Amino acid sequence: MELAELTGEEWTGLLAGEERPWGAIPEGLQWRQKERFVGLRAADGRLAGIAGTVVAAVEVEGAASFEVVGVGSVFVTRAARGQGLVFTLLERLLSLAAELGPERAMLFCRPELATIYRRVGFAEIGSPVQAEQQGRPVEVPMTAMWRVLHGQAGWPEGQVRVLGLPF
Repeated sequence: MELAELTGEEWTGLLAGEERPWGAIPEGLQWRQKERFVGLRAADGRLAGIAGTVVAAVEVEGAASFEVVGVGSVFVTRAARGQGLVFTLLERLLSLAAELGPERAMLFCRPELATIYRRVGFAEIGSPVQAEQQGRPVEVPMTAMWRVLHGQAGWPEGQVRVLGLPF
């Protein structure tokens, strides 16, 4: 389901008992707020998982700038893991993302999670990706991936720069 909003209380409930839910690297970075979320609820009504999107502009060296749907804040609670819920979340999120306009989706993930995203059509971006941190561009120390949402868009070769904070 698409969530009208994600409250602080819901975030707290999702992350309860998690030590470093996003891993060590992402904790040191500033992230762009997501604008749209999908979620899955457990039988008791509490959120069991979420995933978010935000439209962002990117520049690729030697190509025109374009917009992507940034995918992030993908999280399944410890109690709900191992049931394939991340794939249900991503399927719903990518369906929503396809309606937002941009031809491509993009995300950043820890290297050990790249296999999950490959299973839903994402591929690694072979060039370094920069995004803004504390007012200047820095290379994002995570795996950057992309996939087509509609049409036949490819990913141009060249260094990538997210305009603004990463998502």
